[in-house]
Amino acid sequence: MSSNARAGAEVLRLIGDDQRWRLLRELGASDLRVAELVERLGSTQNLVSYHLAELRKSGLVTSRRSSADARDSYYRFDVRRCGELLAAAGSALTPALRLEPRPAKAAASGRRRPIVLFLCTGNSARSQMAEALLEHASAGGVRARSAGSQPKSLHPLAVQVMRERGIDISANRTKHLDRFVGTRFDRVITLCDKVREVCPEFRDGPARSHWSMADPSAAPAGESYPAFLRTADELEDRIGLLLGELGTPEKKEHPRV
Repeated sequence: MSSNARAGAEVLRLIGDDQRWRLLRELGASDLRVAELVERLGSTQNLVSYHLAELRKSGLVTSRRSSADARDSYYRFDVRRCGELLAAAGSALTPALRLEPRPAKAAASGRRRPIVLFLCTGNSARSQMAEALLEHASAGGVRARSAGSQPKSLHPLAVQVMRERGIDISANRTKHLDRFVGTRFDRVITLCDKVREVCPEFRDGPARSHWSMADPSAAPAGESYPAFLRTADELEDRIGLLLGELGTPEKKEHPRV
């Protein structure tokens, strides 16, 4: 058995546990902290921490220190990695169980386009990039907006990295999140741990998700450009999965730089 197939078999064992299955279900919808997972599962902190540690060993879950409270961490489910391992496990059993990615269904003709709002603190980098990447990847099938709790000027490296991906955001303007409180959204996604803590309620109570992402503009001077590249790469991965949830096909045109 190949190492990849063994890893796939191990994943089947791991997620066969009810607590781990429920943890992955919760983390598949949003990045969360241990205390939030304890509350949602109705379990103890020690047990949740143990299962998270096991899932981290397998690479199914990763963690990142919260920028809002450095004493806490956010956990994320690596959905793509899980898919790869499940595909390997199926293929190892028999070719008949080989998993092939199913293309997302296009939105039905005449159906209202989903609207997604991305939020971060300054609306100068992460949320602007996410807005542009989502509209580009969906070829207009999804409407995206972005805003911040403390807007500041658009970061030049955000403009540069998007331009390298064939997307021009140079004319974009930053906006305060209060501007959209009365707007109806299908999904509100916070990209910054700090803005998640102050995120207001929006009209009609849209589904909310949190993607805990480092602020690339906070990287040391010599690491700024690579930090923006990593941010764009992570956003592309997450947006590809988001489009699958929204039932909108992803357009892929450009290789990563």
